[in-house]
Amino acid sequence: MTNSADSTNRTNSRRAGLQRGGIELRHILSNGKEMSGHLANVVVALLVAAYIGDDVPGTRTPMTHLVLAGFAAYLLFQAGLINLPQILVTEREEGTLLRLRATPGGIPAYLIAKCLLVVALAVGSLALLLAAGALLVDGPLPHGPGDWLTLLWVTTLGLLAVVPLGAAIGAVLPNPREALALIMLPTMGLLLTSGAVFPITALPVPVQQVASVFPLKWIAQGLRSALLPDSARTAEVAGSWELPMVALVLTAWAVLGFLLAVPLLRRAARRESGSRMTARHRKAVQSGAPAA
Repeated sequence: MTNSADSTNRTNSRRAGLQRGGIELRHILSNGKEMSGHLANVVVALLVAAYIGDDVPGTRTPMTHLVLAGFAAYLLFQAGLINLPQILVTEREEGTLLRLRATPGGIPAYLIAKCLLVVALAVGSLALLLAAGALLVDGPLPHGPGDWLTLLWVTTLGLLAVVPLGAAIGAVLPNPREALALIMLPTMGLLLTSGAVFPITALPVPVQQVASVFPLKWIAQGLRSALLPDSARTAEVAGSWELPMVALVLTAWAVLGFLLAVPLLRRAARRESGSRMTARHRKAVQSGAPAA
């Protein structure tokens, strides 16, 4: 009887989460101001790629292709580890987590909705970048069915690696005013040290070793394997794409993120109260920030 009730609750949570996610996605797609923020990243990537010449050192692969593949990886990374935490901490400040106690599906439905929203925007941005890059700056595209399959599984595993982790981070960030500063510095550091914007072999070995711990390096490497010719492998640290290692590292981060996300969000929801929310708003007003 208990197992049946638990199964029903999980089904209801998934259904509620998917419905909520669909509603939020339609809202963003119809909001020009919010969409312009997501499109700005694609425009920046295309402008950077348009002004880059030369080839990747030691290969005949245009540096433009490496940069666009790196930006494609960063779009996925940013969706999970910058955009999602900001959404979660902002909505926590506004009392959304407090209201989840009386919402059908609660935390699981909320997390499903946010993941659906972020994944849809990330995949849409990635598709737009690759299509616009191919049309406007002769950017790279997969060359055959095998490359398209690699693009699909690397994108899927990459999002699984960063989206739950972003939810866990969003559950523990202090407030929206500090969240951006706390997130942006390490993520920009990873962008510069993960081989996303220039060959990772140009970096000192200790920097390469630190970058290899984090998912961005492996997402970028996996996407390069799908988008660049095999000759570009010579610019990789191991001289190969290391796709089994890409899958292993991203899977490990995905498991870690899933183990952390729901418990941390539940903990954040339990700690929420009307008095805590009022105190935060009062502090924000006193510091000169607009109240939520």
